[in-house]
Formats: sequence, structure tokens, C-alpha cells
Amino acid sequence: MNETALFQLSYGVYLCTTWDEGRPVGCVANSTMQITSSPATVAVSINKNNYTHRCIVETGYFAITVLAEDSDPKLIGRFGFMSSANADKFDGVPYAVRGKLPVPDDGVAYLSCKVVSQWDTPTHTVFLGEVIDCDHLRKGKPMTYAYYHEVLKGKTSVNAPTYHEEEKAEPSAAEKWVCTVCGYEYDGEIPFEDLPDDWVCPLCGVGKEMFEKRAASQKPAPAVWVCEVCGYEYDGEIPFEDLPDDWVCPLCGMGKEFFKRK
Repeated sequence: MNETALFQLSYGVYLCTTWDEGRPVGCVANSTMQITSSPATVAVSINKNNYTHRCIVETGYFAITVLAEDSDPKLIGRFGFMSSANADKFDGVPYAVRGKLPVPDDGVAYLSCKVVSQWDTPTHTVFLGEVIDCDHLRKGKPMTYAYYHEVLKGKTSVNAPTYHEEEKAEPSAAEKWVCTVCGYEYDGEIPFEDLPDDWVCPLCGVGKEMFEKRAASQKPAPAVWVCEVCGYEYDGEIPFEDLPDDWVCPLCGMGKEFFKRK
């Protein structure tokens, strides 16, 4: 079976948000669709390992923010590659409470929903939500998942419904500096070595030290231990088994028990 055929399905890029005892939380979602028109009902697929999943179950509500092509790409890095268990994803992110739920401002539209049903799968829950409020936020072209991959050079989180272990970047002729966190490939006019020390990845916001030079045709070295929450690949000098018990993922802060050997 050639699972790359699934890449031909169309997806958007959304932020799914809710509350955690009064604290706004959320994650990136790409599998969202309208199910019925009257009453308006939408479905969203959320990985059970996501902190946001538990919060949706507890509150019974979620909101969907439709991102635009010109939305700040750091929103995807923040909401897609960090965990609300250890990070305040809304820190510095302008938002408003719309339809009882936290909605980031930097999108083209939002849907606030009340959970009316849910479907269980081994790894994800599909939440069906009746739309209780929705509106446009600003003008803009909704971002597609193809745009995220082909233009922003983004990487798929391991918790995404569309993640495939075989996913690799398309080869090209030259060497590139690649972000080891989110997969962004630097292709600016200024040589990477000449960028200022405070330059950060425009997609996920990590510093230059998290980039490595790769031949574009070269496959990344296989990961030994991978965080199942944010996708961070451990490649330190100390064998993973010898790390102290209180060691945590440097990206999302989860413990060793959330890492899987590959």
C-alpha cells in the first residue's frame, strides 16, 4: 500500500483552542471539516497525546481558527511543536474571547463549537461540535496544508493525523541549512553564517544553533529516540538510556517516558 496517495487529500491549517481551568490552550489541527449545515456542525481530529485533547474532553467546547497564508508562521511552531502542559502558547499572542472561547486574532475566521458527539480511534478522537458562534476576523487567503509544506517548508508533527514516517523533503541541487525542530529550510539571500546571532527560525522561533547543514538530496540521519508529543529527535552525545530520570525534552518539556525508539 502506497500511503503517499493520502497526500492528495486537501487540508487546511487551523488552531484548535479551548480552556484549561481558565487558562487558554490549543494545538494545530489540519483535519477539520463541516459535517452538517443545519445546525452547523464541524468535526476536528485531535491526537490523544495532545494536552488540548484532555481539555476539550473536560470542557466540552473547542474553537477553530482558520489561519491565513500571511499569518505569523511562528503560530504554527508555537501551537504545533510545543505542549500546553509546559508552555503558555498564548504568551505574546493577541487573542479575544469569542463565543466563550479563546480565539487568536491572526486568522481569517473562527468557529466556536460545543461538543455534541465524539468518535474514538486508537490514536485520535474526532470531536463533533455544533457551531455556537462564528465570524470573519480579517481578509486573507486561507492557508492550505500544501502551502505550509511547499512554501513555508514546514514539517508535519508526529501527532498530526496526516503524519507519515516516510515523509521526506523533496531533493534539490544545493546544500541547505535545515531547522532540526520544525524542518524549515533556510533559503535567504544572506549566507546563513552571516545572519545575526539573534536570528531565529521564522517558522518555529528557535535559534541558529538548532540548524544543521544538509545536502538537500541527503536523507536526515535516522532518529533513535523521538518525542511523541512534539517530534523532537534526541541526538545528544550521551546515550538516551543513560540520561538522568529527570531529563526532559528541550522542546516541549515532556519526560523520557514520552520518547519512543525508532
